[in-house]
Amino acid sequence: MSVAGKSADEYAAHTLNANSGSIGVSLCCMAGASESPFSAGRAPMTRAQWDAMTSVVADLCRRYGIAVTDRTVLSHAEVQPNLGIAQRGKWDFSRLAFDPSVVGAKACGDKMRAEVRAKLS
Repeated sequence: MSVAGKSADEYAAHTLNANSGSIGVSLCCMAGASESPFSAGRAPMTRAQWDAMTSVVADLCRRYGIAVTDRTVLSHAEVQPNLGIAQRGKWDFSRLAFDPSVVGAKACGDKMRAEVRAKLS
C-alpha cells in the first residue's frame, strides 16, 4: 500500500517529534504561501475550509474526550511555543487569508479553539 508516496513500512511524520498519541487534521490549501511578508499563495485557506476543519476537530474532541486547550488542540505554528518541541520553521497557520485581522500563531490558535469549543456546546 502506498499513501502520499510512502510505502506501508515507511513512517510519514506529521509534526516533528510530536506524532505519538496525536491526531493530525490537514487542509488542502496555501500552495506557494509565505509567512513574511504574508502571501496566502495561489490557494488561500477559505472560511468554508476553516469551518469544516473546526467541525472535524470538535467531532474528534468529542469522540476521544479531548479537552480543548492550547496544549491539546493546536496548529503547527504553536507546537514549539506551546509544547516546547523544537520544529523546523512550520508556520502554518499564523495568518488567515479570510480574516486578516487575526495575526500570529497564538491569535489563530485561540480563534480555532474558541470556535471548536462553541461547536462542542
